[in-house]
Formats: sequence, structure tokens, C-alpha cells
Amino acid sequence: MGDLPIPNFGALLGPAIGGVPERSRPAFLALLERGAADRYRHWASRVADAAEGLLECAEREEAIARRVEALLPAAEDDHTAMQDALPVARDAYYAVFEGLSLLDQLRIQANAERQGAAAWRSLAAGQESASLREALEACAVLEETSADHLDAVIARPTPDLSAG
Repeated sequence: MGDLPIPNFGALLGPAIGGVPERSRPAFLALLERGAADRYRHWASRVADAAEGLLECAEREEAIARRVEALLPAAEDDHTAMQDALPVARDAYYAVFEGLSLLDQLRIQANAERQGAAAWRSLAAGQESASLREALEACAVLEETSADHLDAVIARPTPDLSAG
């Protein structure tokens, strides 16, 4: 990985997340998971030999979003704040990947998945309900599964991954 700077996504997205009331932050994070799913679909459209696995990563992001939205829905009063914060978060996320080769983008995303897993575990630790803790732990495992898949793709790079 060398000199590739890996951002702290919690700090990077903190200003946007901080604009959402705490009670609705898990649902806001679910929206961000959907944005990551879009990114995976974009990558899949660019790398035919890795498309199937990248689309599976996208589906895991969507599964996390569905699970979190069902378990910890946003408060009705917070939807405007979430919609206002969403473009700020997406712009910050997408800016990380600008000008990088696809290989480096996948390296950063693998790390972002592991940071996401840690975030879901942190959220789980604060829950009283055992079933909610288990569901959030399952989200963390989905994140790690995608990170592991990306690591496998990175380990066998193709010429398609070297392009920007």
C-alpha cells in the first residue's frame, strides 16, 4: 500500500454526521451505506472480471442499510437534517477517491469497510437489547466480508485496476 493515505472516515464524515440529531444517526449511516453500494456498482461497471464480486459487495451495503433502517429508523422530524447532510457526506466520501487508480480506490474502500465494521460494533456496544447488538454485529461482519473480498481482488490485480 506504500504511501497511500487512508482517511479516518469517521473524522472525514463527522461534520455531516454531526448535522443529524443523534437519535437518527444510525439511519443516516444507512443512507451512507446506500451511497457506498452505488460506488460498488460503478466499480463493477468498469471491471468485468471483478464485477460479480463487487455487485455482491453492493448488495451487502444495501443489506446493512435495510437492516439498520428497520431496527433504528430515523425520527420523522430529522428527515430534513438528513437530506441536508447527505450531499456533504457523499461529496467528502467521493473526494477521497478522486485522481486515484481503481486499485488504490479499492484499497481505501477495503479500509473504509473495516472502519465501518468498527463503527457498527461501537454502536452495538451501547445497545441494551441483545437482539439489536446481534443485528449490528451482523452488519459489522457484512462490512468485513466486503473488505476481505476487496483484499482478494487487490491481491490479483488486473490491468483494469491500474487505470484511474
